[in-house]
Amino acid sequence: MSDSSDDTSGHSSGGGSGHSSGGGSEGHDHPVSGGNRSTRAAVLTLFRLTVGHRASIAVASALTLAGSALGLAQPLVAKQVVDVSGRGQTVWTLLLLLAVLFGAEAATGAVGRFVLERTGEGVVRQLRHSLVARLLRLEMREHDRHRGGDLISRVTVDTTLLREVVSQALVDLVTGALVAAGAIALMVWIDALLLLLVAATVGAAAVVVASLLKGIRAASERLQSSIGAIAADLERALGALPMVRVHRAEEREARRIGERVEAAYDAGVRTAKLASVMSPAVELAVQGSFLLVLVIGGLRVSGDSNSLGDLVAFLLYASYLVLPLSSVFRAVGLIQRGMGAYERIERALSLPAEPVEPAELPVPAEPTEPVGLPVPAESAERPSTAVRARVSDPAVRARPREEPALALRGLTFGYDPDRPVLRGVTFTVPRRRQTALVGRSGAGKSTIFALVARFYEPDSGALLFDGRPAAELTRAECRARIAVVDQNTHVVHGTLWDNITYAVPDATEADVRRVVELAQLDDVVRRLPDGLSGLLGERGNTLSGGERQRVALARALLARPQLLLLDEPTSHLDAINETALATVMRDVARECALLVIAHRLSTVQHADQIVVLDDGRTSACGTHDELLADSAMYRELAAGQMLRPPSSPDALSPLGCVLNGSDGSDGSDGSDGSDGSDGAGDGPRIVRR
Repeated sequence: MSDSSDDTSGHSSGGGSGHSSGGGSEGHDHPVSGGNRSTRAAVLTLFRLTVGHRASIAVASALTLAGSALGLAQPLVAKQVVDVSGRGQTVWTLLLLLAVLFGAEAATGAVGRFVLERTGEGVVRQLRHSLVARLLRLEMREHDRHRGGDLISRVTVDTTLLREVVSQALVDLVTGALVAAGAIALMVWIDALLLLLVAATVGAAAVVVASLLKGIRAASERLQSSIGAIAADLERALGALPMVRVHRAEEREARRIGERVEAAYDAGVRTAKLASVMSPAVELAVQGSFLLVLVIGGLRVSGDSNSLGDLVAFLLYASYLVLPLSSVFRAVGLIQRGMGAYERIERALSLPAEPVEPAELPVPAEPTEPVGLPVPAESAERPSTAVRARVSDPAVRARPREEPALALRGLTFGYDPDRPVLRGVTFTVPRRRQTALVGRSGAGKSTIFALVARFYEPDSGALLFDGRPAAELTRAECRARIAVVDQNTHVVHGTLWDNITYAVPDATEADVRRVVELAQLDDVVRRLPDGLSGLLGERGNTLSGGERQRVALARALLARPQLLLLDEPTSHLDAINETALATVMRDVARECALLVIAHRLSTVQHADQIVVLDDGRTSACGTHDELLADSAMYRELAAGQMLRPPSSPDALSPLGCVLNGSDGSDGSDGSDGSDGSDGAGDGPRIVRR
């Protein structure tokens, strides 16, 4: 639940637009202890990613090795060509064999590369599935602490870099090392002295490369973090584009994002600078060794220590070392770059998340059709899958009807443990009644909704659904009982049908038409060119604020909740539509429990009971008339809105209100309790009829 005007005591909204602090891509995402892993540890870590793909990697490695073996055979054939032609014999057969070796090497290399690329895509697909599943189940506290755009970049940018590591670096490292070992073994066989010259120059290059790896790793991680920060800041600006335009802040936002771009540029240039030294260092070493071999080898040929064919073969192997050694050093550098991305992915996968629970659970459902409207015969004959699931549990059907839909007992909670937002809140929400929450901004109203939705767990106290402690239920079971219309109404890109049926994808058209009528969306359906199939813009920007709220209301009603939560439902409505919504709310309250947050008391003055919150505590409870008579806080709120007592008798409720257990009962419902005391002493004011 997000209410920027309500619960301000330490609660920061999640997502990219909720944070504007610079510095890093997120508030606490620092490198973990694995940030200085050795290349060997990095290789082992990345190898673990290939679980389920190792058969493909084995095939690709075999093909690559086969191609390399064919390549290693070519200098031997070339040696024979030189020696045979030197004796004046024909070499056509050897030349044909050499051509076949060339073609076979190319074919096996192409197939091996395809298998590798496909394997890399498979590993990335698996990682992206894991990341998406994790991010969608993040604990709300973690969601509040991270920037949405940065988390998105881990699914997109970081996994793309990791694909290169898997599809190229791992196999290049293994096959390059094996091919180099094979070439070196053959060079030892031809001339060990010449090999020592090659080893000395290549060893010098290896020292240079090793000194660069740590810098490449650090620069790469800075680059990935900067890219994540760009995504987060851009999401922040685009998510509030009307505000940016109205306040003429385009240039300021462009400068802010530009700073991130410059940081990414600097990190990218640093990475490129270090990486660009590696290949030339290797190539320079190999070419230098080639010249040494040419000079020293020529002297050895002239001294009859070697044949000309031996020198040619050795030179070919020396030049052949360039590719595998370059592959090995490039792979090591790429692995270090990839580990920067992988550690960001690993940190995201290790963030605390809600446990995986069944998507559909049998829960109480009152009623079994959309609330507020009669059930037509054709709909009653075959309820949707969601409805059948909700009414199938015998234990649910057998639950005592007198239990309130929701009860809060001594609920205490703070987003920051040292700054509680709620302090011992106690009240009940009876079935088929309308309960309103009122109070100053920051009193804790939206926080109560967040706790009811199990986005957070209370620090102390209890939350009960149908008399059962929420702690005994899974989050899915709790959420299946409720539907929410948030103040910040959520409309996703898609059709109007998609948005209304979001919670019940298998809803029938008749069900959808009825909630459209109940939420008074008929005018929107008529206005859209394709009616219910009409596309809505990003975040519903083709709709007005009031229309978005009505879409959210229709979506909630279609879910057939036991308890409907409305967070400031009239914030975007005019007076006419507010009156119409009040009628809808009365209809809904006849079918399910209704809990409404309201700043405009005119919306809830006919509620069956009104709970007044003050500084995180329940200070009074009663009907509109009772609170005007007995609650100074409520009178102050009403006076500020120039609200007169209602003349409708509907405002007078037979319900009692239980606050903070002052009646000596357990607070499980509001119909019984004490002798009607007024809560004298230190407790809150209790208003009872």
